Amino acid sequence: MENTYDVIVAGASNSGGMAAMAAAEKGAKVLLIDKMGSSQYLYRSSIAAVDSNAQKKAGIKIDKAKLINFLTLFAQSNVDQRLLWTWVNHSADTVNWLEDNILKPNGGHIMAEPDAHYESIVNTAFPTENVIATKDNTDWAHYGTWMIDKVKELGVTLKYNTKLEKLITAEDGIVTGIVASDRESGATTEYHATKGVILCTGGYGANKELMAKWDPLGLKKNVYSDSPRDDGSGILAGLAVGAARDEEPAETIFDRGGVKPGTNAKEHYVIDYRGFGYFWLGSYPLLKVNLKGERFSNESLPYEFDINSASKQPGYLEAVIFNDETLNHLEQFHTLGCSRLGWPGIYNIEGAKAEVQRRLDDGTAQKADTIEELAEKLQLPAEKLAASVRCYNKMCTQKQDTTLGKEPSRLFPVDQAPYYGILMGGRLLATLDGLRINTKMQVINEAGDAIPHLYAAGNASGGFFWGSYPDRIPGLACSRAQTFGRLAGQNAAKN
Repeated sequence: MENTYDVIVAGASNSGGMAAMAAAEKGAKVLLIDKMGSSQYLYRSSIAAVDSNAQKKAGIKIDKAKLINFLTLFAQSNVDQRLLWTWVNHSADTVNWLEDNILKPNGGHIMAEPDAHYESIVNTAFPTENVIATKDNTDWAHYGTWMIDKVKELGVTLKYNTKLEKLITAEDGIVTGIVASDRESGATTEYHATKGVILCTGGYGANKELMAKWDPLGLKKNVYSDSPRDDGSGILAGLAVGAARDEEPAETIFDRGGVKPGTNAKEHYVIDYRGFGYFWLGSYPLLKVNLKGERFSNESLPYEFDINSASKQPGYLEAVIFNDETLNHLEQFHTLGCSRLGWPGIYNIEGAKAEVQRRLDDGTAQKADTIEELAEKLQLPAEKLAASVRCYNKMCTQKQDTTLGKEPSRLFPVDQAPYYGILMGGRLLATLDGLRINTKMQVINEAGDAIPHLYAAGNASGGFFWGSYPDRIPGLACSRAQTFGRLAGQNAAKN
């Protein structure tokens, strides 16, 4: 069996696929492995960039310094600013390569999204979104299969159902290969790398032991984890050879985790990709109350900020309250990114209504003719919820939120039956804290020195995010993964 390569890449999605292709383009003999049986469905359809060809054609100009200073502020500078600048200066190259080499040959292209509407400082947004679109700009171009086809066209050896177990190092500390296991048989094999190993294995959100150790609050405020692949294996392998890792958690969370009344959020952590309880409208700035029936936060917040606010309330949950008229006026809330109404978002109004009905059918959402009846079904205090709704409706009529400061454009009353409600927690898409890297994507130790021939990209790498994900920079996580994966592949091939 052939087991010696120039470059070995562990993980075959956004960062890993890009890393493998970039190394192969530089003439390297590449092995790409992935622990699961497929990965093409993981390639994200919204990618951030600054100065991409599509953005230039659309007349979209983003001030790099303003964007990076905002990201630094967002993270309270708990990041390596050199990595932020590395991303912003290479993001367009990656998106342009993707469009020219993957999309256009298959009938897709990049559509730059200019809308980055915001009205308050907490919602500061930038038009970074590059949408993977069909030729007529009417739908997503799902390009994962095209990526895998290109991987193979470039001569990369791709092995699915092959899991990274540990790294192999020489006496001088140089990483020389990996030990990987076959998912079906459990048999292990050594693969040797003459130029480098690149870790693109994702985060650790599906590993409850690591969540309890590295992100304990994440276990409480998230009721679902949507990435069952993320077992932390690459991060653990790096730590075993002396790598440093981020000391505080970072994560990307959707406020779309619907649960049934009576759910104990501290004990409810479902790890699955099938979207149990998924409630897209949770990301809309609708009326939200805590389990005491009290409004507690300006609902017009980034996704994860909303969940952070709820995590400071009893039970770590919130209740979203709305009615039929709310559903008929969703455009008024002017959301961005994947929560945008209509394409390139997820749903239109009819799709949103259909999702509400699905949640009613499975007993997650509740429907009632009075607010008091709704409170009973949601197991909330009826008098407090009724008082909160009355107060909110009055402020909506006056178009001024004198309690928590929501923008007037996002105030819409809940004053006609039937009424709907659903209890919400977080949906963890991915953890974003990982192995520390330098601007060449080399994994570093605690002294800041590179571990020879070891690289990392995507959610297995760190230094780029801290705390909450800045979702008003649409496509940033995917762009970081693809851009840094490409740089890792290019740099590894140079050894």
